[in-house]
Amino acid sequence: MSRSTEGVFAPRYRVVSAAIVLTVTIFAFEGMAISTAMPVAGAELGAARGYGLAFSVLVTLQVLGTVLAGPWCDTSGPLPVVIAGQLLFAAGAAACAAATAYPVFLVGRAFAGLGTGLSVVALYVIIGRFYPSGLRPTVFTYVSAAWVLPSLLGPSVAAWLTESFSWRWVFGIVCVPAVAAAAVVASRARSVEMAYADPAPTTPDGLADVPVDGADRLDADPGVDPAGRAAHLRTAAIGIGVAAAAGVVQYGSAQLRTVVSAAGAAILVGVVAVLLTAPRVLTPGTLTMRRGLASVMTARLLLMAAFNGVVSFVPLMLTAERGASLPIVGVTLTVGSLGWFAGAWVQGRSRWTGRRWQLVAGGGAGLSAGLLLCVLVAATTLPWPLLAAGQLLAGLGMGLATASTGVLALELAPVSDHGAASSSLQLSDSLGSITGLSTASAVYAALHVSAGADRGVYVVMWSALVVLALLVVAAGVRARVERG
Repeated sequence: MSRSTEGVFAPRYRVVSAAIVLTVTIFAFEGMAISTAMPVAGAELGAARGYGLAFSVLVTLQVLGTVLAGPWCDTSGPLPVVIAGQLLFAAGAAACAAATAYPVFLVGRAFAGLGTGLSVVALYVIIGRFYPSGLRPTVFTYVSAAWVLPSLLGPSVAAWLTESFSWRWVFGIVCVPAVAAAAVVASRARSVEMAYADPAPTTPDGLADVPVDGADRLDADPGVDPAGRAAHLRTAAIGIGVAAAAGVVQYGSAQLRTVVSAAGAAILVGVVAVLLTAPRVLTPGTLTMRRGLASVMTARLLLMAAFNGVVSFVPLMLTAERGASLPIVGVTLTVGSLGWFAGAWVQGRSRWTGRRWQLVAGGGAGLSAGLLLCVLVAATTLPWPLLAAGQLLAGLGMGLATASTGVLALELAPVSDHGAASSSLQLSDSLGSITGLSTASAVYAALHVSAGADRGVYVVMWSALVVLALLVVAAGVRARVERG
């Protein structure tokens, strides 16, 4: 059987596919469950105005992990990066579970973010190198599908654990599976490399889809010379600068009371530093929405900014402003994730080949509509199920657009640049999330009054993020590349 007729779980791909799905499932459960438990954890640890830091610290360290992962994958291969990322993630979750003060909790979130950043980039490199182009959309569908079970069970399990025992169990429960996943990957590393040693897959026109001269294996890239290693060190140094600048923005956002203040100055300095450093590790033209691959990265950044800035504060809004129970919070988040999976399933169909830019633009429109509905619910006394409906629309848009940006990035970048493109894509994710969370955190910190009196705060913060969602439509159109 030729590779063109094999599925993602054919014998030659089975170990890699299972490892990818398992890793994403663990990260997905942690993300969904923690969102549900955070209102209680934040109240116990005294988070107050710094509530958003629980999410933004993780994302800020994802930036560092994302930038470090690209050079590391090129010099050592993606497998060691995945293993290190999983172990760091487990250590961070354990620290959060044991924390008795909010700063210690934030340190744990930082370790978890670093581990996630390393792992996700390495997984994208594996997808780009290991699978033929015809299977990649299906792989991304399975990646999105790995969110389904955690989305269905994660919020409910988190609500039950928090109400029956403690929110600490929500963090502790992911430690063992993360370590086990790292052990499985380590034990099968040789099998993964041997699977890749088979003849290269071909595209429908008969051309090799992946080179087989040894320069694109899943182990180290032998083509990296001393000059290349020096470039990798420069990239890592820039990544540290980006993460530090983003950290300043996060700190200022959490401390903001008035625009003219030390916190306001910190935000300004941090934003300027990000604008100076980020373009050096992103695909050129990302911040200016240059046509083609750069606009794919722009769309990804805007998608994550708008969605994460809103969804991270949905649990707090429901519990503090509407008095909702944790099970209701869980249902709302679950509905959004199901919409995401539905969108990812639609984009996986072959009919969209050559027209994926339409999915990105359409996804931006769906996200905008969903977030506008969330704003309407926050501004009125409309019932919480309409907020869930907004999350469903937003999730559908995210599923259509994010999976499509992953496919487009690998299609538009040469195979030899898949590591850099994957790193840029994940860095766009992280910087986008930081942008959204910083916006939301700054508005919340500056305007917060008290629980039950913050309706206007959510209206202002979420309305600002709707504007970013609308820009995704333009980025999707500019991602279109005419084929000669």
